Amino acid sequence: MPTTANPTLFQRLAQQTVVGELWAPIPDQPDWVRCVACGHCCKIPPHRPGICKVRFNAGGVLKVPHGYVAGLQVDPVEKKPFFHVLPGSKALSFGMLGCDLHCSYCQNWLTSQTLRDENASGYYRQISAEAIVDIALQHNAPILTSTYNEPLITSEWAVEIFKRAQPHGLKCTYVSNGNATEEVLDYIRPYVVAYKVDLKTFQDRQYRKLGGTLDAVLTTIQQLVEKQFWVEIVTLIVPNFNDSPEELREIAQFLADLSPDIPWHVTAFHPDYKMTGPTRTPRETLLRAVATGEEAGLHFVYAGNLPGQVNHRENTYCPQCQTLLIERQGFYILQNRLGTDGNCPHCGTPIPGIWS
Repeated sequence: MPTTANPTLFQRLAQQTVVGELWAPIPDQPDWVRCVACGHCCKIPPHRPGICKVRFNAGGVLKVPHGYVAGLQVDPVEKKPFFHVLPGSKALSFGMLGCDLHCSYCQNWLTSQTLRDENASGYYRQISAEAIVDIALQHNAPILTSTYNEPLITSEWAVEIFKRAQPHGLKCTYVSNGNATEEVLDYIRPYVVAYKVDLKTFQDRQYRKLGGTLDAVLTTIQQLVEKQFWVEIVTLIVPNFNDSPEELREIAQFLADLSPDIPWHVTAFHPDYKMTGPTRTPRETLLRAVATGEEAGLHFVYAGNLPGQVNHRENTYCPQCQTLLIERQGFYILQNRLGTDGNCPHCGTPIPGIWS
């Protein structure tokens, strides 16, 4: 029996699996497999799971999650957050169980950490890919988002859903920690148009505390840009973890060097899960981060999680003439002057994003 915090749940979830596509046998190691769904690239012996706990080796084949959701909800697309993807639209968000990281401040820990933490709920319900698409259509949600747990480790299930969504014109998106491989990005690229990455810190030693590496996430962001996904980046600013002026400057410069048009969301931390020591992020820290991003040359820097308290830094302005294009408060659009052509109505500058 694979080691998890909840072996009974693991047994039940093992019935909700199919043979995956993101793996290969390991030569000279009979019945071992290598998974390439996330940056860990786990070498998995027979009858053992990978680091994520939900992808496991069943006698020389990799079994992966299928046919259920642990979360299914209609949200504003701004909640993802995507600010440059069909503003004001609904997104049907779905997620499964498990994660390849173990962040101590995870806000979705009840689903992401369910096989590591016996206090997590482990709730899920069976559903078909067709039913998920039907729910999106019934709610007039033009966007589907794989989120709540880490979508990379359940990519086969997401792709099955997205294949059924495409004929209906739905936009398919990922909300991810960015610990990817080139193999998984190529696998989802025909279906996923927009990808949000949580860039959690710019220090490798801090990333390793969360179960990942900085290099893997930076490589993912670079590859996403190269492969022409629409990319938005979020950094949850945690006091005394990643809020130093030097670190924020390094993040901003890295993104600006890739493309000044990448939106960077700097969002406020609140105590959650196992990280209850730090205080909430002050608005002054968010405003300092916004200024840092703009000084580095980023055209679109947004402050989040403090609606109405961040000096209009939730809005989108034209980088050429500074015309107000989209006015927001929290997840709500108060005004949208940007047409489906994506051009500034005042000076005609094209604004990067997905507008139709």
